[in-house]
Amino acid sequence: MIDLRPFVSAGDGVWWGQGGAEPEPLVNALLDQVGEIGEVRAFCGLTWNPRLAGDLPDELTVLSYGGLGELRRLSRHGRLDVVPCHYSALPRMFARGQLPADVGLVQVSRPDGNGEVSLGIGVEYAADAIPHSRVLVAEMNHRMPPTAGSARLPLERFAAVVETDRPLAEASTRPADAVDQAIADNVAGLIEDGDTLQMGVGPLPNAVLDSLSGHRELGFHSGMITDGVLTLVEKGVLTGARKEIDRGIVVTGAALGTAEFYARLGEFPVEFRPASYTHSPAVLSRLRSLVSINSAIEVDLLGQVGAEIRRGVHIGAVGGQVDFSRAASLTGARSIIALRSESAGESTISPALRGGIVTTARVDVDAVVTEHGVALLTGCTVAERARRLIRVAAPRHRSTLENSLADRELS
Repeated sequence: MIDLRPFVSAGDGVWWGQGGAEPEPLVNALLDQVGEIGEVRAFCGLTWNPRLAGDLPDELTVLSYGGLGELRRLSRHGRLDVVPCHYSALPRMFARGQLPADVGLVQVSRPDGNGEVSLGIGVEYAADAIPHSRVLVAEMNHRMPPTAGSARLPLERFAAVVETDRPLAEASTRPADAVDQAIADNVAGLIEDGDTLQMGVGPLPNAVLDSLSGHRELGFHSGMITDGVLTLVEKGVLTGARKEIDRGIVVTGAALGTAEFYARLGEFPVEFRPASYTHSPAVLSRLRSLVSINSAIEVDLLGQVGAEIRRGVHIGAVGGQVDFSRAASLTGARSIIALRSESAGESTISPALRGGIVTTARVDVDAVVTEHGVALLTGCTVAERARRLIRVAAPRHRSTLENSLADRELS
């Protein structure tokens, strides 16, 4: 185990990469040694590290932009401090010292012939935080693939390097079911040939990708890609031939998939860019064909989206949803919110957001899609939006929603 005490001091702020790019051995070393180091504030994103699930050392404070992966459990135990922000704001927040950035823990590839390493499948906010970090410590994983699209780092930039040869963390999601497929088919009906897509990860996005196999000349520009994206590239569906910028290239900040997917990334026209590019309003405004496809916990009868909190626990994030939804709605082609009509027996279309927090404003949502259909909202009055949303709600909840609509005098 590496001794981090020469590099991390009491009062420092530490950040590390997320998902498959999380440098878990370095994070675990910090957890083991922080009691001797003293109080440390740490920032991270999506994590599957079970040691970050709740029982943390008292000296460590964990911040994140949301409750993703094991951070949900941390939130449930009251040990997660959420910094609500657009994903596009992370680069500026690191630059201004508003997020912990004294020490960066990163996972990198083996060096190339020039002695330089790649951030591999986790460029995103890491690339934007690095210039503002006093110290960098690297896990050099022999299985991290070098990727194209962003600058590489010389080995001398790191204060210490630990070599590993371990599998990258893989996405573990349930297979898409009949409900996911019905939603996906409804979403696919809104996609035109030549559109440039943004979407997240999980069973529903995977089902959407499967439903697009009959489309042509689609593009992709997103914060993250999965196996399904490369499948569509192989099928000749995702060509990027009509993209207004980065033509012919799949642009992403990170990858999250299977071991085979990671191993084959170099065979495809994929470029990994920092969050300051992938989520930049200036960049997204140039993609006139942009269609954003995002999920939610709930949508109210005004069309407001809640994607962060359920029963007082952070289980989601603002993330890039607003960045992409707003761009797609204002300067792109269409902003779509796709979700199941029920969750744990409750309607996900509700009179008011149970979580109490609006993630995406109603004016940034063009369509809400469930397994029961599509509610096109743009250009509709408040009352008509509500009626359309009720029509795509689960049938057994519609009468209750209609009664609430009458009580609020929106009808």
